[in-house]
Amino acid sequence: MTFKQFKNKPSVKFITNRYVIIFSIFVVWMVFFDENSFINHLEFNKEVNKLNSEKEYYKSEIKQDKELINKLENKEELEKFAREEYHMKKENEEIYLIEYDTLVKD
Repeated sequence: MTFKQFKNKPSVKFITNRYVIIFSIFVVWMVFFDENSFINHLEFNKEVNKLNSEKEYYKSEIKQDKELINKLENKEELEKFAREEYHMKKENEEIYLIEYDTLVKD
């Protein structure tokens, strides 16, 4: 096959068309090199998904904290919380802390 025959093939004609070449250069530029490239968009989407999951986590934590605050408005519950979490005590009272061994023995 000669060069002239090769050049006249329909697929080669299509590939060597100047518009196809320009379009392919444009696509390569937009996918890899541009500031708003496809790769950057993928990274940004990943970051947005991560931030959305963090947002849901913090919303659930806020909900739990609001429930705890409402629960602690009761004086008895507040006293119980202070004793359990901060080991506070009343005057003339002794507290004994019992710690359990968390290691599992075989």
